[in-house]
Amino acid sequence: MVTANYKKQFERALLALGISMMIGIVVLGEEFRNSLGNSVGFFMNPLITLLGDSNFHIVLFIMAAITALYATLIQKYTMDWDLMRNVQEKMRVFQKEFREAQLSNNTALMKKMENQRSEMMTQQLEMSKQQFKPMAYISIISLPLFMWAYFYINSHEAATMVFPFWGEHILTDGLLGPFHYWIFWYFIASLAVSQLMRKALDVGGI
Repeated sequence: MVTANYKKQFERALLALGISMMIGIVVLGEEFRNSLGNSVGFFMNPLITLLGDSNFHIVLFIMAAITALYATLIQKYTMDWDLMRNVQEKMRVFQKEFREAQLSNNTALMKKMENQRSEMMTQQLEMSKQQFKPMAYISIISLPLFMWAYFYINSHEAATMVFPFWGEHILTDGLLGPFHYWIFWYFIASLAVSQLMRKALDVGGI
């Protein structure tokens, strides 16, 4: 019982930390983001020293791998994937049957199914809660790393990378709107590594 209470308190503390960090980045602005990124430099700057400033894209790839592995493990052990699959399947069946009832103008069936809608909404709300919790946990690692990259790259604006078919570009140059080349590379690397991790650890499959 005591262990269970400690576990709940620890989970609540982690959730509070993750949510606070997400809110802080948005509300507290540039000063908070730079302070967070600068503090993470204690761990990340030695990696830069080892690989060199010219290989910052490799550092970004390592960051993407770390966050992808961490996120996959969090999702694997904090989410009820059986519940997620069941809710998704029930929703698909419900939408199909409701659409058929509409096309056939079966008002009796539609009225009956309207009573099922509240139950479906409750299950979807539970599914949304399960998706939010891992996101808060993941932010504890991913946001500080991202803020460090943001802080570092803005202090080294001459950093470049050679992209396939695009040639060499300065990583701080804009690619599309607010997205810079370094964010695009980080996103692509994170997505690729995440897919490999999810496949290896059998996560998802909804």
